Amino acid sequence: MSKPIFCIDIGGTAVKLGLVDDKGAVVAHAEQSVSFDGYRTPILDTVLRAAEEFLSHQQAMPADLAGIGVSATGQVDCRRGVVVGTGGNLPGWLDAPIAQRLREAFGLPVTVANDANCMCLGETWAGAAVGYTDVIGVTLGTGVGGGVLTGGRLLEGARGLGGELGHMMLHARDGIACGCGQRGCWERYASVTALVGRARALDASLTDGRRIFQAAAEQREDVLALLDDWMSEIAEGLIGLTHLFNPQVILIGGGVSGQQKLLIEPLRDKIRAGVMPAFAKGLEVRAAQLQNHAGLVGAAYYFLLHM
Repeated sequence: MSKPIFCIDIGGTAVKLGLVDDKGAVVAHAEQSVSFDGYRTPILDTVLRAAEEFLSHQQAMPADLAGIGVSATGQVDCRRGVVVGTGGNLPGWLDAPIAQRLREAFGLPVTVANDANCMCLGETWAGAAVGYTDVIGVTLGTGVGGGVLTGGRLLEGARGLGGELGHMMLHARDGIACGCGQRGCWERYASVTALVGRARALDASLTDGRRIFQAAAEQREDVLALLDDWMSEIAEGLIGLTHLFNPQVILIGGGVSGQQKLLIEPLRDKIRAGVMPAFAKGLEVRAAQLQNHAGLVGAAYYFLLHM
């Protein structure tokens, strides 16, 4: 086996670290909080410390590694490896020079890409979209992340910022204010955060996605109606994206994506019913497979594609 890639997946609450081989297998992994002290310690400082600890625990020296692939939350200028936008979240994360700090610390080549883009790439390489060239991947969580693969290539745009799907303004005229400074962004309606906010107004005990889907599985009519409305918001965005990109497959990621009967199947029906008939032909809608390893695997693949 060739040298593994040291992969780092930086999220808003935790950093995942792993060694990934050239087939997309995660051969070692660990996770640490980046919000343990309310972000008083800058996220990038926490990441660097966690990286050093992980490699020490694995008894791996920089010479044992092919390089470093990073999947990072936020808008990432992948040419420079710098965070250039955060959507109004995460103290101290804007302008974080990820690639520079890691190169200085380990003396290795570094690539950095957005985490949702990495999810899409990882699933295409070693997950639910192997063999497909035209893929839309969305992650439903605190916000809505996304990535688009078209003609076998990741849509990145001029600076690597392409695929910021959660900030399509689907309710621009009278929508909910978003942390990005605009109103009516898709993620304000289609994220799990949005679902939980509406569910808690219905029933204060519905404090997370797991409890909401459990109530739906128990056939609570009010919760089923709420879920149906939420899925319609998700479908509205995906219908528009399908008309733009004509994907072969749409992947749904995030912690709720394991809900096959209550989410994936009804969402598939809504999308297929909503797109023009020619776009529905052969269109697959399925759950992403890689789960917590999606960012690590995608970061490795991005590294291989650019080094």
